[in-house]
Amino acid sequence: MARVREAIDRSGVTAAVVERVIDDPRMAATLGMAGSPTILVDGRDLFGAAALEPSISCCLYRSETAVDGAPSVSALIDALTAATAS
Repeated sequence: MARVREAIDRSGVTAAVVERVIDDPRMAATLGMAGSPTILVDGRDLFGAAALEPSISCCLYRSETAVDGAPSVSALIDALTAATAS
């Protein structure tokens, strides 16, 4: 959440942030969660995991130099900017 909030602040995007704990596979399917964390803007997964099976598992995010359990702030800024431009 800290990275998401930082990316919103740095990108200048106006957004309301809602954090949900999903611990049920049926709820994951209903909400479009394909692993945690899933970051949605207007119901669309910012990182394209929507094509994956719904899951309450963990996600891994790749950067130029590492694999992490959450997207980098710069990746979030890029994804937020692209999502709000369309």
